[in-house]
Amino acid sequence: MTTLLGARIGVVTFPGSLDDRDAARAIRFAGGEAVELWHADADLKGVDAVVLPGGFSYGDYLRCGAIARFAPAMQTIIDRARQGMPVLGICNGFQILVESHLLPGALIRNDHQHFVCRDQRLRIENTTSVWTRDFDFGDEIVIPLKNGEGGYVADEHTLDMLEAEGRVLARYLEVNPNGSYRDIAGLVNAQGTVAGLMPHPEHAIESLTGPSTDGRPFFTSIIASLAAGVRA
Repeated sequence: MTTLLGARIGVVTFPGSLDDRDAARAIRFAGGEAVELWHADADLKGVDAVVLPGGFSYGDYLRCGAIARFAPAMQTIIDRARQGMPVLGICNGFQILVESHLLPGALIRNDHQHFVCRDQRLRIENTTSVWTRDFDFGDEIVIPLKNGEGGYVADEHTLDMLEAEGRVLARYLEVNPNGSYRDIAGLVNAQGTVAGLMPHPEHAIESLTGPSTDGRPFFTSIIASLAAGVRA
């Protein structure tokens, strides 16, 4: 796969990460250069964007993402994200982003108290972020979902603010698999650079290994955004 000049995207591996290799493969598949980042190393190796992958960082002890939030790599990522560096948190990565206060709210145990693993239908509701520009507003997609603590919660004021500002990235359709308030499956920050998504787009980039190719635009979107000059 030919990589696009300058599209260097880091993927952080924490103890317990499961989907770091899948995320790196999705980046390469989209035409970017995937750069391995280690949780204990504060050096981001000059990357232009970061993906926090799914898994069970630090065994999900304390709260999901609560320990990973203090990893040396995360200290640098938090600083860079506040300066405008694009960051995508997938599943456990989404949990890390809310624990880092880069996104509002919290992710709690599924309302039915069971782990869920299914192909999930979503509706894309934000196409202005650097991670979703290759979608059309209202696109309905199917990508895998797998979590035990995926219920998104926030107070009514925060939920109303997210709705009013168009910061709901994606919403669950047909079935709410975990009790997330207002069927929220993903969020983006006010700048459109930091996004969290509970389902797994990296598992839906080609029909051979996924239920669809619907996850691919998340990765082509950031490549196009970087090519257009988005840098922290």
